Amino acid sequence: MHSARFSTLVLALGLAASGCSVFHKRAKAPITEAGPAAAAPTPATAARDLADAMATVLKLTPDQTSRIRTVLNGTVEQANAAKQQHPAQSPELAAALKHINIASQTQLQQIMGAAKYREFKAKQARVQAEMARQ
Repeated sequence: MHSARFSTLVLALGLAASGCSVFHKRAKAPITEAGPAAAAPTPATAARDLADAMATVLKLTPDQTSRIRTVLNGTVEQANAAKQQHPAQSPELAAALKHINIASQTQLQQIMGAAKYREFKAKQARVQAEMARQ
């Protein structure tokens, strides 16, 4: 039993002296701070595509479609500006986008009228499917 302890001690000292990596502290890797990834900007064509899909599904007039396209273009510009100002996944970005969406929805409701807006909300999945097809 005494020789087993001695053998273990000799083995441990031999490993330590021979340069076993278990006993050597490694140099810490340099830490580089990467800023948070920016949220991808929404393409400018998204507003046009959504307005066209809404016009098809909801049978909007050309005037309504034009006015909605203007609102959606402004919404895309504001959202992209917010994405540049705030880090992705930040509460500030979420709050800014929520505020932008509320304002946009209010404008859309004014343009479409209450009945058409309710129809839009009910058919929103269909509008998105139509947009994906275009």
